[in-house]
Amino acid sequence: VESDDITVSATVRNSGSADAPGSKVAVRLGGTTVATASVGALDAGEQTTVTASLGAREAGTYELSAVADEPDEIIEENETNNTFTSPDALVVKPVASSDLVPAQVTTSPSSPAAGQDVTFKAALTNQGTVASAGGDHEITLTLTDSKGETVKTWTGTHTGAIGPGDTTDPVTLGSWKAANGSYTVKVTVAPDAEEIPAKRENNTATKPLFVGRGANMPYDMYEAEDGSLGGGAKVVGPNRTIGDLAGEASGRKAVTLDDTGEYVEFTTRARTNTLVTRFSIPDAPGGGGIDATISVYVDGVKKKSLPLTSRYAWLYGAEASPGDSPGSGAPRHIYDEAHIMFDETVPAGSKIQLRKDATDTSTYAIDFVNLEQVAPIANPDPAAYVAPTGFTHQDVQNALDRVRMDTTGKLVGVYLPPGDYETSSKFQVYGKAVKVVGAGPWYTTFHAPASQRNTDIGFRADASAKGSSFANFAYFGNYTTRIDGPGKVFDFSNVSDIVIDNIWNEHMVCLYWGANTDRVTIKNSRIRDMFADGINMTNGSTDNLVSNNDARATGDDSFALFSAIDAGGADMKNNLYENLTSTLTWRAAGVAVYGGYNNTFRNIRIADTLVYSGITISSLDFGYPMNGFGTDPTTFENISIERAGGHFWGPQTFPGIWVYSASKIFQGIRVNNVDIIDPTYSGIMFQTDYVGGQQQYPIKDTIFTDITITGARKSGDAYDAKSGFGLWANEMPEAGEGPAVGEVVFNGLKLGDNAVDIRNTTSTFKIIQNP
Repeated sequence: VESDDITVSATVRNSGSADAPGSKVAVRLGGTTVATASVGALDAGEQTTVTASLGAREAGTYELSAVADEPDEIIEENETNNTFTSPDALVVKPVASSDLVPAQVTTSPSSPAAGQDVTFKAALTNQGTVASAGGDHEITLTLTDSKGETVKTWTGTHTGAIGPGDTTDPVTLGSWKAANGSYTVKVTVAPDAEEIPAKRENNTATKPLFVGRGANMPYDMYEAEDGSLGGGAKVVGPNRTIGDLAGEASGRKAVTLDDTGEYVEFTTRARTNTLVTRFSIPDAPGGGGIDATISVYVDGVKKKSLPLTSRYAWLYGAEASPGDSPGSGAPRHIYDEAHIMFDETVPAGSKIQLRKDATDTSTYAIDFVNLEQVAPIANPDPAAYVAPTGFTHQDVQNALDRVRMDTTGKLVGVYLPPGDYETSSKFQVYGKAVKVVGAGPWYTTFHAPASQRNTDIGFRADASAKGSSFANFAYFGNYTTRIDGPGKVFDFSNVSDIVIDNIWNEHMVCLYWGANTDRVTIKNSRIRDMFADGINMTNGSTDNLVSNNDARATGDDSFALFSAIDAGGADMKNNLYENLTSTLTWRAAGVAVYGGYNNTFRNIRIADTLVYSGITISSLDFGYPMNGFGTDPTTFENISIERAGGHFWGPQTFPGIWVYSASKIFQGIRVNNVDIIDPTYSGIMFQTDYVGGQQQYPIKDTIFTDITITGARKSGDAYDAKSGFGLWANEMPEAGEGPAVGEVVFNGLKLGDNAVDIRNTTSTFKIIQNP
């Protein structure tokens, strides 16, 4: 039973013709080593029996095996017979005890903003085999900050016996006025009189809580311009010029390393064993990119040469459809990212340099670095998760098929061990729910063939894969130009109840494209240097959650919702996009919504869009069958938009927020608690589409509350006449258009440091201001 200390004995025989030195035997449960025992020297033909203690184990049925000489330290005649699996499983039975654990620890709201009142609740579950005692069961909740210091402690009580397997109603423990930061919520239930000591070790549960705008990712950001420079390295910028080293950099500044000995140095705020850098090196004269290295030093000692390539950067020519030929016109999309893992952990307070040595043959612009401490994730259950027999595409597909065809009911998924998996097509998931789990995106990596370009890799799933999940791996594509149609890592239609978690994706067209997909969760993922949208929900996708994702340098909207109905589905509704970061979008917006209702976008940070708005709110149908906005609201709240906007489609300029009434009804828009800081041309622009000289739908039922716009200044470039406006009712966006039509209400509008706070020369659009 669970309270027993278990001892296992194993007999080890030397079957060889020579004597064997001392060694060790490993004992495994379900393929995981849980104990070892020393084995003395054995003469040829001799055997001995040793014992190992497994301690107490949770209730369950375990495959029991032993491995002689697991480290493979002894030279043997036969290395294939070192493992023996017992024909009898180890069965551990539940002990007679209650087992109270915290369950359903919740915060309301689930993703709070600073200043909101947050209510904490927790329920109790009895995982044991007997009922708990009656009377009071005290619950304690402690909120600690990122330094481990206690912010507040609350207690509550559930009164009465809890039957085995039962869960109580949630108990309200207290409330707190949220402040920005990362927190840990710890909930502890007091020991129960019917709970043996061995069952009290799980009486505490913890969960993270993040309050703030943007994604809460596990890496720290270090901007190059804030680092220490040496050897003649220079800060360039700021400017907003497309194709310029500063204009396309985060914060519109970068550091250049042109001569041997130049470096930028960062002092680590936390320990790290990885480094990511965003960089630019020149293209090849005829296009196609070059390869180079940059030297990485830690505390003055060179640790690595980081390989760089410009193969996936440097596009030229037409702004809407640039190619990779330098002769096509002016450049854009000139940065990319690269990463390495150190051979050891670099402590906090260390000095990490990116330095141009004599062996580093290019010139460099460094935008920033990310530093992160990582470790591999183990197979969650070797008895239930199949591992591929190798690292080829077919090996992985075979593992997926094995789970699909399993008739025992024991196999639930595929575990992808650390390794580099080459793939040149889509994996097919169908027939049943399959959980695909990697060792972490730093360890389990898929890559498209280096000898090809624009290879359509990723996953496809159909409706029969309902309930599948994909977690903890990376996908590195080989796209160098945009091709509409293929190139989506997760290309799903008519599927539901999917989870995509902790995925790292670079050099593809999209991470996710979902048509008529419901109850899909996409979270904790990093999207880098794409050629179209990061995540796009369309065609009646409902009840989806897009949470805690960081997108950098997408080639279309980073996070989009498009209420088209050309490929099935109906209304786009009940979708929640929260805690998202979008930076350096090089074509289109950080966040875009086209139609739908009851959709919410909250707790978002958008910065440095290069040519377009930070947020697009539009009823343009692009020629597709599409539903406009419903009367139920589309809500944006608690958002920061920094240095956003640009020029595109010829002479049209774009603002921090673009409000565009067009070919479908425009209504029900609610925008709350938004700060627009230092927009490139204007803060919020209102525009209406015209066809054949006739206005399309007007802007109506649109309310902005607690909006701050600062720093909308004259641009001083070719579009200076269309710049410097806090609010702008656009009177003539481009040839063939006309003035904005409709009205908008502002409550609590704050304007400051703008060349012109409000420009509205139209007779067709009304801006109503309330205190």
